[in-house]
Amino acid sequence: MDEMEEELKCPVCGSFFREPIILPCSHNICLACARNILVQTPDAESPQSSRASGSGVSDYDYLDLDKMSLYSEADSGYGSYGGFASAPTTPCQKSPNGVRVFPPAVPPPPSQHHLLQHPGSLPPIPRNSCITCPQCHRSLILDDRGLRGFPKNRVLEGVVDRYQQSKAAALKCQLCEKSPKEATVMCEQCDVFYCEPCRMRCHPPRGPLAKHRLVPPAQGRISRRTSPRKISTCTEHELENLSMYCVQCKMPVCYQCLEEGKHSTHEVKALGAMWKLHKGQLSQALNILSDRATEAKEFLVQLRNMVQHIQENGVEFEACLVAQCDALIDALNRRKAQLLSRVNKEHEHKLKVVRDQIAHCTVKLRQTTGLMEYCLEVIKENDPSGFLQISDALIRRVHMTESQWGKGTLTPRMTSDFDLTLDSGPLLQTIHQLDFVQMKVPAAPMLQLEECCTQNNSATLSWKQPPLSTIAVDGYILELDDGNGGQFREVYVGKETICTVDGLHFNSTYMSRVKAFNGSGVSQYSKTLVMQTSEIAWFTFDPASAHPDIVFSNENFTVSCNSYDDRVVMGNTGFSRGVHYWEMSVDRYDNHPDPAFGVARGDVLKDVMLGKDDKAWAMYVDNNRSWFMHNNSHTNRSDGGIGKGATVGVLLDFTRGILLFLINDEQQGPIAFEGMEGLFYPAISLNRNVQVTLHTGLPIPEFYTPSDPDPPGSVC
Repeated sequence: MDEMEEELKCPVCGSFFREPIILPCSHNICLACARNILVQTPDAESPQSSRASGSGVSDYDYLDLDKMSLYSEADSGYGSYGGFASAPTTPCQKSPNGVRVFPPAVPPPPSQHHLLQHPGSLPPIPRNSCITCPQCHRSLILDDRGLRGFPKNRVLEGVVDRYQQSKAAALKCQLCEKSPKEATVMCEQCDVFYCEPCRMRCHPPRGPLAKHRLVPPAQGRISRRTSPRKISTCTEHELENLSMYCVQCKMPVCYQCLEEGKHSTHEVKALGAMWKLHKGQLSQALNILSDRATEAKEFLVQLRNMVQHIQENGVEFEACLVAQCDALIDALNRRKAQLLSRVNKEHEHKLKVVRDQIAHCTVKLRQTTGLMEYCLEVIKENDPSGFLQISDALIRRVHMTESQWGKGTLTPRMTSDFDLTLDSGPLLQTIHQLDFVQMKVPAAPMLQLEECCTQNNSATLSWKQPPLSTIAVDGYILELDDGNGGQFREVYVGKETICTVDGLHFNSTYMSRVKAFNGSGVSQYSKTLVMQTSEIAWFTFDPASAHPDIVFSNENFTVSCNSYDDRVVMGNTGFSRGVHYWEMSVDRYDNHPDPAFGVARGDVLKDVMLGKDDKAWAMYVDNNRSWFMHNNSHTNRSDGGIGKGATVGVLLDFTRGILLFLINDEQQGPIAFEGMEGLFYPAISLNRNVQVTLHTGLPIPEFYTPSDPDPPGSVC
């Protein structure tokens, strides 16, 4: 019920509807609020004003008026009809819903102020008044009846009363503008609850109001509930009750409207019947809307669950990110410690080398200084013979000592600089480029059933990623089974989302599925799709694999040859399972050639008669007789040949592994070959004296039953 409350409030005053009237645009407004938003137009009356009656305007009339509506953004959408400019600027105020509310166009005398506040009485409407719907901003010029020309919405009024009675624990005053006070009385004639101040102000016990009956609020509530349903009267003829429904104008009308008014030529129906019909239509529409509302509620639950999941996933992802960054910081700290250790070792090494050199030079310098002082003392001696006895030795010692201070001795063995430079540029660049990469496997693809199909023995499959999936996909893997309930096998790996698989078995049921993959792994499989290939084979001769001397026509169904030698041509479809039958009609047969009909492997020789090598199984035939031939071995000569117009049939049965031939719908000889297994292509060899046409998609001949262990002509 709380959600319905906004439907029960006036768009002008923001309070519950009081005596609501229905505007031609189907919106509702309080009768008193309608009076407040009236705007008086200039005296010059437009031609359309006479048509703008509050009640007599049909939907079509109203649309015509609406085309001439002047809408002004600068004036909040309030305008007038008939080519007039916007309404004169007047002081206005805003309702609780933000709608501009104009004061009465002609202020009433002070003696009638209480009538403005009393819903049951209104002063006269000024001529040429215009009312604008506060919701759709459509404007309408009122006729002489004024606001009385608009029908009252009794249904809405009843719904408001029931809603207020169900919601109000204590009856409140209906005229208090702010914080309604508890009602003390109710006027049965006005049908309004008053608090004491509002009763004294709006319902004084004098004049016509003195005759009104005031009752306690509780008694007024009971009288409201038990009061009979009000009968709606016609706005054109106030004394007539509404008894019929005008189908064209879509409004209730009275009997007098049908006799005298503009509805006399319109289609009308009984009011009760239309009431039930529209109730049924509304109920059906409500059922559909209820389903949508249920879906919306379920969707909101889904969204709220998504909010919770997003929050949980956000916390989890944030924790994972922090852990990863902490791991990087720990690794950097460990590397920092290792580099500092290397620096310390280098530092200690340099100090040791320099200190050792200092100690060595200090000792050497002490020895040199001692030798120098000793030599100076020796020089001071005046004994020549004694000096000469030691001078040579001293000279050698001095030279030896001087040589010891020679090249490199006075050069530092170690520099003070550290020859280590930390190359942090790549690491800094990597840190700056540190970003999120694909961390999850893709979602399972969705097979697009409307684009998947089979044709002959080929299957086309199409798929896509789910609409909300944002995970990158590197490619897809399409898998099919063997058409006999066996294991799946990969038939396509790549980035495309559509694939056609050729060379499948006829009359077989295949199961297919697809999965996506990226650097993080492989997704789940899609739903499995079951596809059925064609029951009967349709194929043509294959120009791509034929000998160059073969001539094609009739969309590759007819072949001939340019050479006097036999040349081989095969069909474009191979068989490995099932029972297949096709025919070739002889269109031209000159000089009694011997064409060969049968099946062959894909690598059969193309420049010799069919059956000369071990890759073909054939029947060659002339105008009188035929032979079976495989690997140049001729067997089972049979009478009966071919000519122009003859038909040669080939029946290949993999269920029994046999191959047999027919000429003009009759089996030619016994079973030609047995143990037929593997992949075979229809084939024929011919020269320039023969032209044949291929016929495919044929049913199995009636005389042959695939399950029959001994068909006609079989050898036991």
